[in-house]
Amino acid sequence: MPTLSQPSARRLQPGFWRRHGGNIQELAMLAPACILVIVFLLLPFLSSFRLALTNERLIPRPVPTKFVGLDNFQNVLADGDFWNAVWNVFRFTVMVLPVQCGLALALALLLNQKLPFRNAFRGVFFLPAITSIAVVCTVWGTLFQYPNGPLNQVVHLLSFGYAQPIDWLGDPRWAMLSIVLLSAWQAYGFQMVVYLAGLQNIPASLYEAAQLDGANAWNRFRHVTLPGLRQTNVFVLIITTIQAFKLFVQVNILTQGGPRGTTDTVVQYMFTAGFVNQRLGYGAAVSILLFVIVLIISLLQRYVTRG
Repeated sequence: MPTLSQPSARRLQPGFWRRHGGNIQELAMLAPACILVIVFLLLPFLSSFRLALTNERLIPRPVPTKFVGLDNFQNVLADGDFWNAVWNVFRFTVMVLPVQCGLALALALLLNQKLPFRNAFRGVFFLPAITSIAVVCTVWGTLFQYPNGPLNQVVHLLSFGYAQPIDWLGDPRWAMLSIVLLSAWQAYGFQMVVYLAGLQNIPASLYEAAQLDGANAWNRFRHVTLPGLRQTNVFVLIITTIQAFKLFVQVNILTQGGPRGTTDTVVQYMFTAGFVNQRLGYGAAVSILLFVIVLIISLLQRYVTRG
């Protein structure tokens, strides 16, 4: 039988680009994002380990920077204000999780129905998530004004004038709750979109079968929707917890950690140490401890919800 010559066989073999072109194209498309992540996230994070072991200052001073070992970590862990900030973040997280995730799930269930103009409503409900947090804080700061702000006017009307005005941001009993309401309203849009995606992945045939079996709306939600959103709930829980521990802008603009430290957070504490007091090494140590705390909590959440 005739055989192919060696040059002909070589021409029939796939070329380098045909074999590896897809991988090269994918790497080229990922390269800009990877470079940005490395330059602006990974390298600064790694450099914080070096800073945390020194007495580095924000503004240069005659005394040279020197190695101090673990002194910064020891000082942070011995500071009662740091543990107060950690406790406040835990309180905020426990309060904001059910409010924010519950609101997101309720709106996702509503917008997943066959409503007229539902795409327009989805865009409207997502607007707070893409609005600048500084603008949101300014608007809510106006709502929280004491004693004649809009929220106090609503309280006055609902109580028929019997309730006293509430100092939303100046009263230790109400300050954290005010930050929770603001934060949940501003950030629920992301969780709402995630829940919408999860709801659309649940087969409609399951709802039809449940309805044929006589299941009412509550039973369909309990036995079809919630099991179908199991992995979505895990993702939303972890992401929302991480976001809650990074609470900073709302506190920095509205309360600066007050009143009497009831809204101070770890990031606010780190900002004060690193930029207000110009102790960069100390602030870097706080950031590393915050990373460890969030990592441990995320791993615990993933372990508890693994089933």
